[in-house]
Amino acid sequence: MGWFTEPDYWVSRLVFQRGLAALYLVAFLGAALQFRALIGERGMLPVPRFTARVPFRRAPSVFHLRYSDRFFAGWAWTGCAVSAALVAGADGWLPLWGAMLLWLVPWVMYLSIVNVGQTWYGFGWESLLLETGFLAVFLGNDEVAPPVLVLFLLRWLLFRLEFGAGLIKMRGDECWRRLTCLDHHHETQPMPGPLSRFFHRLPKPVHRVETAANHVTQLVVPFLLFTPRPVATAAAALMVLTQLWLVLSGNFAWLNWLAVLLALSVIDFPASAPRTAPAPLWYEVVVLGVAAGLVVLGARPVRNMLSRRQVMNRSFDPLHLVNSYGAFGSVSRVRHEVVIEGTAEGTPREDSGWREYEFRGKPGDVRRRPRQFAPYHLRLDWMMWFAALSPAYAGAWFGGLLERLLENDPDTLRLLRRSPFPADAPPRYVRASLYRYRFSTRRERRGTGAYWQRTYVREFMPPTRLTGTGPPA
Repeated sequence: MGWFTEPDYWVSRLVFQRGLAALYLVAFLGAALQFRALIGERGMLPVPRFTARVPFRRAPSVFHLRYSDRFFAGWAWTGCAVSAALVAGADGWLPLWGAMLLWLVPWVMYLSIVNVGQTWYGFGWESLLLETGFLAVFLGNDEVAPPVLVLFLLRWLLFRLEFGAGLIKMRGDECWRRLTCLDHHHETQPMPGPLSRFFHRLPKPVHRVETAANHVTQLVVPFLLFTPRPVATAAAALMVLTQLWLVLSGNFAWLNWLAVLLALSVIDFPASAPRTAPAPLWYEVVVLGVAAGLVVLGARPVRNMLSRRQVMNRSFDPLHLVNSYGAFGSVSRVRHEVVIEGTAEGTPREDSGWREYEFRGKPGDVRRRPRQFAPYHLRLDWMMWFAALSPAYAGAWFGGLLERLLENDPDTLRLLRRSPFPADAPPRYVRASLYRYRFSTRRERRGTGAYWQRTYVREFMPPTRLTGTGPPA
């Protein structure tokens, strides 16, 4: 079938595949380095406890068959190795069927992790990586030109990602309709970056332009993806610029970078297409069958996207093949942070010498400038932001976190930037307090050297010891 492939997009495929492999590598690396404290055998939400109550059909994963921390570590590090091989172009050294199988490996491996990751893996970019990764299996390698149907499905995924995010904003917080959300968002977003304070301090008219440009990019430009070249190329390029703006202004794991890669798959880079063989019949049949199946499955996320009761970041099947996306349907006007402290004294009083734990990414020390971590994902730091929004988000794991801090658990302490207690002398008590944080004004920054100003709000968790932990207040 002459229409089946599009040779002009071979550079787009190359850039997309290498970038996707790099994001797989980041995802597996984060799993390998963080899993023990989060979902390990002694973690806050252990995998064995989860697989004991959730059947395989609801959450397909190799860890239903066997789990140990050593096995999980080997699984995650193997995922890193396979991803690194794909970054290096190993799929180009294999026949077409072998390349497809190689791309299937990280998808299966990461699916097994996400499906037992529970709260720690409940973010929309997990499903986005899996949905994108599944499509990448059928993009082929240097033997054949990129299939038109798979390129179209990548555009359709980018459309749903952007348009769904735009709709959830317009249906949600009124500040998006009034163009005022960015007066607050740069300061209250989950994990500010090194330039977030600069973005927050931009004049309010600039914030209005930012917000309006966001609406245009998410609600109008996605339709141009399905127009002929060069309009579709220009639309995708505009999306790339918008996503890079978001990269500069905050830390959203690999969400923005994956959106960039999806947009780059739309752009036909000017380069002479290499000679390729005609697509084999079996490959055409497989791609047609997969595309038809995804179109059928995709009806549910489309209905959700068009519904007035639209929900964001939801998967509609246990394999995460089709999903809904969206972010910040509501924007916080005030930033709250949960601050955890410990004391070595036997009686927990206000003057008991409380010492503060420092997290890697979330605000803590007011003098510490926010760091850039994306595309790496600090899962505990993100969930601490949700905990500050409502204790209900922390009910399943926060008590376990405090218990492990009381034990000076080394796996948990490795998730932190700094523990105020030596390894052989854990605290006697820990407590958690809620503070309001805001960026320092220029005058405050010059006078105090602090990036943040904070004010005590209330107790989040009373002083707790190993024999008396309980759920958050």
